[in-house]
Amino acid sequence: MILAIDVGNTNIVLGCFDDKEILFHERISTDRLATDLEYMTLFRTALELHGFSYKSISGAIISSVVPSVTSTLKQAVNKLAGVSAMVVGPGIKTGLSIMIDNPATLGSDLAVDAAAAIHEYKPPMIIIDMGTATTMSVVDKNKNYIGGVIMTGMAVSSDALTSRTSQLPRIAFETPKKVIGTNTVDCMKSGIMYSTACSLDGLIERIEDELGEKCTVIATGGLAPLITPLCKRDIILDEDLLLKGLMVIYNKNN
Repeated sequence: MILAIDVGNTNIVLGCFDDKEILFHERISTDRLATDLEYMTLFRTALELHGFSYKSISGAIISSVVPSVTSTLKQAVNKLAGVSAMVVGPGIKTGLSIMIDNPATLGSDLAVDAAAAIHEYKPPMIIIDMGTATTMSVVDKNKNYIGGVIMTGMAVSSDALTSRTSQLPRIAFETPKKVIGTNTVDCMKSGIMYSTACSLDGLIERIEDELGEKCTVIATGGLAPLITPLCKRDIILDEDLLLKGLMVIYNKNN
């Protein structure tokens, strides 16, 4: 059983896979101050919650966009299972042909998303990952990673709005009943969530115009299940995309 860990700025997604099957996934908060023992305890708890033992772990792989946490997690994995975790980065085979200006600057999360998408779906494709930032990765019909879009994530937009106004409250992300809100909270929900959906629809259209062809569109990330139903475009929701990508990359390097 292989332990897979994806470290984002806000959350860490962890899970296990065996051969070609994702066994489970969980989401915990990214804590830059947590120790390796604290992370080890969280990992062990997640495993036990799903009926698995840390003794079954034979390998591990980490994708991280938070360098300060990466080494702590490697130590946590070693303390938990006695294995050295593979870290996605330079020198790791991903199966991608990266055609951007400086391939070394491509975030590991984007590389992992794209590796999974190429393995599972038909190109050309647009891969949306909705986390602290919302990213859109573009893979052309020849399976080349040619670039993308980075924009402010929905939660960051909401935090900026409430922190810079005196009377607007913090809100929960719940689908509004209609676009036209009739109270402050519903107006904010509508504005934040529908503006995100509309921006995705618009960017998909413009990317396809630039490519000159329709794309398969896949979405993942913690906020994707809330927003994809509000989009007018058909978007495949794949909440396990990152873990699938880690599985693909681990298998390519073993």
